[in-house]
Amino acid sequence: MPTRDFYDLLGVQRDASEAEIKKAYRALAREHHPDVNADKSAAEHRFKEINEAYAVLSDRRKRDTYDRYGTAAPGGNGGFADFGGFAGGFGDIFDMFFNEPRSATAQRRAGPSRGSDLRYDMEIRLEEAFAGATKEITFEHLATCTVCSGSGAEPGTLIVRCDRCGGSGVMRHVRQTPFGQFATQSACTTCMGQGQVAQKPCRACQGHGRAQTQRTLSVRVPAGVDEGSRIRIAGGGEAGGYGGPQGDLYVYLSIRPHAEFRRDGADTLAEVVVSFPQAALGAQINVASLEGDLPLTLAPGTQSGTTHRLRGHGMPSVRGAQRGDHIVTVHVAVPSKLTHRQRELLEEYARAGGDHIDEEKSFFERVKDAFRPD
Repeated sequence: MPTRDFYDLLGVQRDASEAEIKKAYRALAREHHPDVNADKSAAEHRFKEINEAYAVLSDRRKRDTYDRYGTAAPGGNGGFADFGGFAGGFGDIFDMFFNEPRSATAQRRAGPSRGSDLRYDMEIRLEEAFAGATKEITFEHLATCTVCSGSGAEPGTLIVRCDRCGGSGVMRHVRQTPFGQFATQSACTTCMGQGQVAQKPCRACQGHGRAQTQRTLSVRVPAGVDEGSRIRIAGGGEAGGYGGPQGDLYVYLSIRPHAEFRRDGADTLAEVVVSFPQAALGAQINVASLEGDLPLTLAPGTQSGTTHRLRGHGMPSVRGAQRGDHIVTVHVAVPSKLTHRQRELLEEYARAGGDHIDEEKSFFERVKDAFRPD
């Protein structure tokens, strides 16, 4: 996916050297080049991703920025990492690897291109992950120019044939090599492979057909999402080039730590403090949970550290499956200060043998007793 980490795309560690990055890139580029794959559309998409990753990681300045902000653009776009925008054709890939030009017939004229996918990082509260929420986000992205409707031409002017390439969208280059004369083609740099240009470029977008603009979206966060969950909004990314489809928006979620509860998968964990009489005599208490207070029965003689599992009161599942549990750990509080009467009662309790701990003999002690002579 375009939203994958660039290091992951190339299959290298974050501390990889320039030589390791170049080696990994060359191997992947050979494997996924469109000319050597039956599914050319998928190969082109994968090839673009690889080139985007290499273009950033092979440039020290861009790599430093990417490591710091998660995007190759300094400062980012309000939490975004732009994973698209690969420019250039595949014409000279064989030149790069083998110092051999491709045949002139192998080049294709450029067409509409899909817009870049965008990433937005959003933090939510644990309560919102439990119940679901609708969040509003605002971000900058490339949108179809509203003045020229994406044509790149000033309204009232024409789109004309490119004079430089004669409307073919490609430029032909002939090179003399020790093996003879070879011809290659590359996209025309004037019309960017389209074969046509605006007679007068649009003043709003300078002829690009797209312009930076602000957009606000409502994002529905389903109940039960976890740390690292991803929400895909189809068509929420940047506008495509030359009438191409829009990219997608990927919202990555992180969950803010909670003051009372922790999460373990689908289960929620909490702690409750009870008094010595409640633990010794047993009691009916209420414990907090994400859905409100829940009743909990303490058996007489409850020990500190005892856990109670309240089934079905944990996190819901985004797939509608059974809910997790709410696990409560009980801690018995020891008072730091006593009134005179409380002290008297505890001393009376101690004199009555209340301070004696009757521990059951261990298994090995019972075995020794069985073989001890009478």
